[in-house]
Amino acid sequence: MKLIKSLLALALCSVVSMTAVADGKQTLCPLMIEDEIDPDTSVDYKGVKVFMCCSTCKRQWAENPDYFAVVSLKQAPQLKSVVDKKVKPLAQKFCPVYTDRRVHPKGPSVVHNGQKIYFCKKRALDRFKSNPDKYLKNLKNQKG
Repeated sequence: MKLIKSLLALALCSVVSMTAVADGKQTLCPLMIEDEIDPDTSVDYKGVKVFMCCSTCKRQWAENPDYFAVVSLKQAPQLKSVVDKKVKPLAQKFCPVYTDRRVHPKGPSVVHNGQKIYFCKKRALDRFKSNPDKYLKNLKNQKG
């Protein structure tokens, strides 16, 4: 009987969690903005639950949570009441190599032709350095 009650409680929690996400507010990852969230992967930001698509995004969020909260309002509108309004977004929002991934001011960067370019991870920076012309066009086509 205890097992059945435990399974029912677990099922109820899953339904509540999925319902909150479904009618809620957040269906896409705030960092890999084209990926759906994993309801089992989240961070707590100033008392607000923010869902991610994977553990990689969860780790990246930890590098600069205040910045990511500000730039992720479209994907995670539940953050609106807790973001730090003093944090100013970069003009560049996404990585030129992995174009659906956000960048932040503390991430890897390079100055290319007098312009500072940010990347979502070191591997992206290395790829850019090997063929900048291939990726520069992606900076012009950035979406919010």
